[in-house]
Formats: sequence, structure tokens, C-alpha cells
Amino acid sequence: MTGSGKTFTMANVIEAYNKPVLVIAHNKTLAAQLAQEYRDFFPDHAVHYFVSYYDYYQPEAYIAHSDTYIEKDASINEEIERLRHASTQALLTRRDVIIVASVSCIYGLGSPEEYAKSFVRLLVGDKYTRQEIIEKLISVYYERTNADLTPGTFRAIGNSVEIMPPGEREIVNLKMVDDKIDQILIIDAISRKIINEPTETYLYPAKHFITTDDERDRAITSIKAELEERLKELNKEGKLLEAERLKRRTNYDLAMIKEIGYCNGIENYSRHLSGRKKGEAPATLLDYFPKTSDGQANFLTIIDESHVAVPQIRGMFAGDESRKKNLVEYGFRLPSALDNRPLRFPEFEERVNQVIYTSATPSEYELEKSGTDGVVEQIIRPTGLIDPEIEVRPIVGGAPQTQKKVLGSPRYARPDIFSGSASPLKNYGGQVKDFITEAQKEIKNGHRVIATTLTKKMAEDLAEYLKNEGVKSEYVHSEVKTLERIKILTDFRKGVFDCLVGVNLLREGLDLPEVSFIGVLDADKEGFLRSEVSLIQTIGRAARNLAGRVILYADVVTGSMKKAIDETNRRRAIQLKYNKDNHITPVSITKKIHDITDSLSTERHKAVANLLAIETPGLDQKGLKKLIKDKNKQMNEAVKELDFETAAILRDEIRELEKNS
Repeated sequence: MTGSGKTFTMANVIEAYNKPVLVIAHNKTLAAQLAQEYRDFFPDHAVHYFVSYYDYYQPEAYIAHSDTYIEKDASINEEIERLRHASTQALLTRRDVIIVASVSCIYGLGSPEEYAKSFVRLLVGDKYTRQEIIEKLISVYYERTNADLTPGTFRAIGNSVEIMPPGEREIVNLKMVDDKIDQILIIDAISRKIINEPTETYLYPAKHFITTDDERDRAITSIKAELEERLKELNKEGKLLEAERLKRRTNYDLAMIKEIGYCNGIENYSRHLSGRKKGEAPATLLDYFPKTSDGQANFLTIIDESHVAVPQIRGMFAGDESRKKNLVEYGFRLPSALDNRPLRFPEFEERVNQVIYTSATPSEYELEKSGTDGVVEQIIRPTGLIDPEIEVRPIVGGAPQTQKKVLGSPRYARPDIFSGSASPLKNYGGQVKDFITEAQKEIKNGHRVIATTLTKKMAEDLAEYLKNEGVKSEYVHSEVKTLERIKILTDFRKGVFDCLVGVNLLREGLDLPEVSFIGVLDADKEGFLRSEVSLIQTIGRAARNLAGRVILYADVVTGSMKKAIDETNRRRAIQLKYNKDNHITPVSITKKIHDITDSLSTERHKAVANLLAIETPGLDQKGLKKLIKDKNKQMNEAVKELDFETAAILRDEIRELEKNS
């Protein structure tokens, strides 16, 4: 149930379980929120964030009917890649680990065995020449630079070698004297202050996909054999163009792998590089977690919002396979490219053992897996708040005394009360008029209200109409940009406007304790947006206010409506009894309104707020480059703190500055 403190309960389970934990969330934003919550609960644990490191990703594809080949295009976020390395390193070195991950955790990552055994151990007193250390670093994919260090790079200056490990934002400084390591310093990358002076340090590889020279030679032989076999098949089928295309491309990739150990799209050869058999599942983040002696997963998996996350995990394989089959069929890739894939759902189930599914609206899968004894209801809120009261009113906008007639009644007529031909609400019925009346009552009491519609256009039109009727309103839907959406929600909570109109985004994941009333327009239109699950989730938005109530505008009570009403009333009965038995007086949630601007108290964020005021034309090129460098540092610090909204602002401002540099 929404607002019952599921994350706090999970934190207590983690504390008692005392083993590594994987928390899977269905999107990056939710994962970041959860990671921050778990960091608050476990300040001394290794709580890490593992999501896809692409800011932008266009997968390789071929559209046969238009003969269009789309090359892979991607932009990698270096800071998120660093966080991924921090996750795998923690799993290999500690037990008090909590990894909050997106569905990215079921995609190929490289062998944990190869990754673990490829680290470089350096001790004070070890005999190494400066050149030998450089060669060791290059052998595990570190890149040499003369510029500022970024994760996975190093530079040699005089008698020192400075390295930034891939999972860190700190620099390892090796002081060399007489061909040996005389001193190891850990230095803050920004302030250059010495943090620590250990006697030894471990440097893990800069990439997750690690192959030795012998394995590379074996892979090249294996790829050549597959190419020869596939060319025979294509020629036999008369696909001469496809055969020539595949031959040229694969031979070019082989030459690149042989000479520099890498080629564009090398992941398509991962089966050969790792020595896996045809059809065998790739190594993923799940393989980095510990196992028992008999090979069972020895960690806890928590799947948050499982009604969304489980179908997402289940659907990844089919989508990936469909795209790659086209590439194989038309000679762009070898058949082994199909083995560079996410886990099939049964493979995922094999790799997890003990699982907790958390959801306000669990699906049949979770209920079946849990069985009768495995379902735990958490429907008592710490605040004593109960689920909101639900009324059903006809779409003509009937008065409260007509409510009882609605249940099971025949369809009401829908008179055009807004009969003007120019009105965007023409043919929408009296529900809007009734909603305005009820909304104004709540607004007078200092509360906020929400209206949900069936279409984006209707949300926009209704918000405009409400403004004309004197109700300060805004709309939000999927076409509203993320940062703008955050600002709208923050302004809503602050009371800049009183009514928020939406379609689907107002269903779940929003913490809006100021909302006391929700009007669900056209609640009897059966479908995704008015299903039992959607209605329960929408109703839950009013459950954080003591005066919370919901009106479902409908001419008939659909099956979904009845189930949602019955479930809400069942929960209310339990909550009311619990409060009475335990002498609990419910109180509305009072929660600080967090916004990007709230975190502008630090000097770093003040710089972000003032950035627009900077007259860049007045800076010379040297000053502009220094400003960009400073902003990059601020952006990386924001990402390190999982403050992605601020990081996004900084990123956009950096791009604007770079246009002038």
C-alpha cells in the first residue's frame, strides 16, 4: 500500500538478513531515490547505484522493407560508468553491500572471475620501474593522459605515477624512488588534499570485459570458423550480397581485435571472447554476487514496484532478439551476436534465490510465487492515516444525495452543459462542473486537488478551462520534459497553483501530502487508465492527507471500479480498527518540499543558480575553459551525490558554454 513505509521495512529485513542485497527498480530515477534512502539507513555500508551508463543509446538495427541500416550510436556517462565499477568492486571485496539497480543488471557485463583476477596489487617497497607500472596499467585497459584525470586513466609526471581507478573520484599517487614504490598517497581529485597514506592498494581493471592474449587468439580462431560456416550457408541460399557484406565487416573487426584488442561493436563477439557455448547465458551483475558451495545465490533480491519491474525483466530478451535476428539474416552480424543478450526470464529466476516483491498492486506472478503463506500485507501507516473515502457520482454531476442510485444504475445521459461550440469541454458532461465545486471547497481550506483525464489533449484543455473558471491549474503528462515536470510538481506543493491535471503520471511514485481531493473523470471507461490497478494507485495519491477523499465520476460501476472500491474499503476497515484498538489519532504527513533549488545552499549549487547570469562573451578563451572545467567538476559531484536534476542543469549549461569556447 502506498505510504506504509515499505522501504523502511525492507531496511530492517536487510539488517537482519546480513548478506549482500540486490534491489531492482524499474527506472533510473526510482533507483536513485532508493539508493539515497538506503544510504540514509545504512551510512556505513557499501550502498551503490548500478544502471545503464548511456546518456543516449541508439542500438544497431536494420529495417528490411526500406533497406535502412542504422549504426549503433551511444553517449556514455562517465560518472555512471564509475558507479558501475564501484558496484562490482564492492561485491568482490565486501559483504555489507546493497546494490540498487535498474533492469541493466540482467545484461552482459563480463566474467567476474576474469575481472577479479585481473586486479593490480601494489605495495610500498615493491620493485617496479616506472615503465613496468605503465605497462601493467595499460594491460588492464587504463588509458594514459596528460590532461586532467578521469576514472580509468593515469599520467606519469617525473618520479610519480598518478592513477584514477574506474570506481573512484580519488587519485592514487605512486612515488617512485630507485625503481621501487616508495610511497602510496590517496589524494582528493578536486582539492588535492591527501586523504590517506596506505602501504598497499588494489587497482581493478578499467573495463568489465577482460581478455588475455591467449583468450583473444582463441576467440579470433573461433570467430573465423563461425564466419566460414556462415558464409557457406549464405552462399548456398543465394544471398551473395549478404555474404560479401558479412565477410568484409567481420574481417575488418578481426583485424582491429588482433591489432588493438578492440573493435566497434566488440560486444557482438562476447560469446567467443568469453569462451561460452552457443545459447549459453552471458555473465551479468548477478554473477558478481556470492554463491553457496552448491552454487545457489547467497544474497537477497528485492524487486521494488514488482508489478512494473517483473514484466520489464521478462520482456527484455524478446525485444533484443527480434532486433538482432534482422542483423544476422541480412549479413550485418554473425549468428553468435544473438548470444550478446539480456537474460531470459527463467535464467533470471535461476540466478536469484530468496526474493521479496514489494508493490501496492502485486500481479498474479508475485502472488503465485509467494503462495498463501508468503504474502505479507503492510497496510498500517506509521502516521495512522487511513485510505481515502471514495464517492461515485454520475458524469452529469449529480448532487451527493443521488450517489446511491449510481451503483448498478443504467447509463446517465450526458447533456452538453458547456454547449458553446468553441468550448474544449463540449460533450464532456457535468462532471467538470461538479469537480470545480468540490475543488473550490478544498482550496479554501488550503489544500490541493488533482484531476485525472483519459487523454493528454483533455488534460491541457481542462487545465485551461479551470484557469478561466478561477481555479489556478497546470497540467502534466509524458510530453512535459522531466525537469519542467519536477518544477510543476514543486510549485504545486508550494501552492503556486492549486489544481494539477494529469493522465497517467499521477498514478504512482508521487509524494503529495498537500493533496486532499482527487477527481477521476470518466472513471467508467474500462481500459489501462481505468483498470483496478490504475484506480487503486490513483486513489493512493490522496492517502497522505487526513482529509483525503476521491470522487469517481461514472455512469455505471465497472468491474475495475468495484474491485478498487472494495479493496480500499477493506483496507480502511483494518486501519480504522487498528487505530481504535491502539488509541492512535491519525495525522497528515508534513514533509519538507524538496526541489533542485533547495540544494542551492552549498557554494557548488549557488554557482549553478548564478550560471545564467555569467556574461560569457566577457571571458577570454582561457577563462571560459576554466569555467567549463569547474562546471564539469560540479556536475560530477552532483552525480556522485545522486543529484541528477542538478547534474542535468549543469550538463546543459556546459554545452552552452562549449559553444562559445
